[in-house]
Amino acid sequence: MKKLLTILTLTFLFISCDEGKKENDYILPTASGNTNEILVVMKTLQWEGKPGDEIRTVFGEHQVGLPQPETLLSVTQIDPSGYKNFMRNLKAILIVTTGEKEEISVTRNKYAEPQIIVTATAKDEDGLINLIKNRGKEIIKLFKDEDIAFIQQIFKREALDESSLKTLKNLGISLTIPKRFNVVDDKGDFLWLRQHLKSGIARGDGTNNILVYSVPLEDESTVEDNITAIRDTIGKKHIPGSKEGMYMITEAAYTPFTYPTEIDGKKAYETRGKWEVKNDFMAGPFINYTVIDKANNRLIVVEGFTYAPSVNKRDFIFELEAIGKSLKIK
Repeated sequence: MKKLLTILTLTFLFISCDEGKKENDYILPTASGNTNEILVVMKTLQWEGKPGDEIRTVFGEHQVGLPQPETLLSVTQIDPSGYKNFMRNLKAILIVTTGEKEEISVTRNKYAEPQIIVTATAKDEDGLINLIKNRGKEIIKLFKDEDIAFIQQIFKREALDESSLKTLKNLGISLTIPKRFNVVDDKGDFLWLRQHLKSGIARGDGTNNILVYSVPLEDESTVEDNITAIRDTIGKKHIPGSKEGMYMITEAAYTPFTYPTEIDGKKAYETRGKWEVKNDFMAGPFINYTVIDKANNRLIVVEGFTYAPSVNKRDFIFELEAIGKSLKIK
């Protein structure tokens, strides 16, 4: 009798738990795929035609500020008939389809986690072409923002102890920086961190670098125009080359691209360009975030730069972008 009561009790508990379980409580598999890569699900005939040409044109735009041509996103295509099983578990998917309403919709974590599925719908082929042409940058931003959040979550799990960094403490700011970065210089008003790259041709010599510093805010209307001059002053003072008279500067032959943006709810500028060492042959790409901190009458600058000869650098810069965008002013 006791055994029967035990069995009935366990059965009741199992049924109760099962009935209380929601559909979205199902544990999703971990999404596969790399950052800056998307799968396009569309009919092969469309992919080989004008709609596919438009996708390749918009998504194949080169990322500015890199020494070698690299696209904003790496794109692969599959016909809807093959979109099943493990293919549905990819991290970033664009579904191109026809329907009555022209729209873009977003679904997250449908088949795996973390996952974003963007569906682009139009009435016919011409509508699809126009949709990609007119809203392609919006679609790219959706994928990029998702990747930034993904990278930042990884970095949070392996973050440096900020309390050990004098400059961050003195400036009253925080950054999510992974432990693989080591301190090169931490003066209290200037921070330089470096990660030695461990893969590819860049292994050994290759590095990813982070700079953090502050300068006074004098005239907000001139901030954008002075970004290059400020970074060159910092480079001369803090980033020496291998010999006397050598130091990091903005590459003179390449004009940086600057865009307005927002960091930690504050007006800021994102600048992408190339750096070089004066009187030397070292060079590479950089990404600079200059944030206007009106409350403290200053500019907070977080910059990342990469030295990785003979290899693609898009994904290295992308990690530095994720770090820069994690800035919080306390």
